[in-house]
Amino acid sequence: MSAWEDLQKAAGPVSRETFERLQAFEQLFLKWNRSINLAAPSTLDDVWRRHILDSAQLARIAPNATRWVDLGSGGGFPGLVLGFLLSERPGASIDLVESNRKKASFLQSVIGQFDLPARVVAKRIDDSYALVSAPEIVTARALAALPDLLDLSAPWLAKGARALFHKGRDYRTEVEESTLCWAFDLVEHPSMTDAHGVILEISDLRLAKPQ
Repeated sequence: MSAWEDLQKAAGPVSRETFERLQAFEQLFLKWNRSINLAAPSTLDDVWRRHILDSAQLARIAPNATRWVDLGSGGGFPGLVLGFLLSERPGASIDLVESNRKKASFLQSVIGQFDLPARVVAKRIDDSYALVSAPEIVTARALAALPDLLDLSAPWLAKGARALFHKGRDYRTEVEESTLCWAFDLVEHPSMTDAHGVILEISDLRLAKPQ
């Protein structure tokens, strides 16, 4: 299977142009990573699969969503990848919340170079709520444990947004810990790139009733 076919399997229909733009982004990411630590060195041997395809699978889960926010965007996964894919959705956009100045500069550079429908919010997450209004989807990858992610994203999720959070093999423990404070609807999507990973789709977030 070709890399373009792999991308379409993960993300859904993707144009050849967007595929080629993502390939160019991969090379730009590797260039920047030599001077800024954007990803773990152990993952750089297969950026396409471990980061780009892993991020792109979120687009298939929410094929009609147009307003996104990515928390702790770091090296752009999944935020920048989604920015490329959302270029094919009329009116779609994504906000990338990243407080680290060097990483925010990288994100802004990529957005400008590829004219992505994205915006960098160079703030801490808890300082960004007023700047990011009414997203449909909230994403985060390798940012924090689920209880903390729910606390950080609650101002949006409690108003009707859905979360799509990448999680690894210990996700069930994190879900159990989260139910001490929160109640929510949960759909587990098996990861297409990690045999032990899942995408947790969380909606209808509300405070748990005292036992």
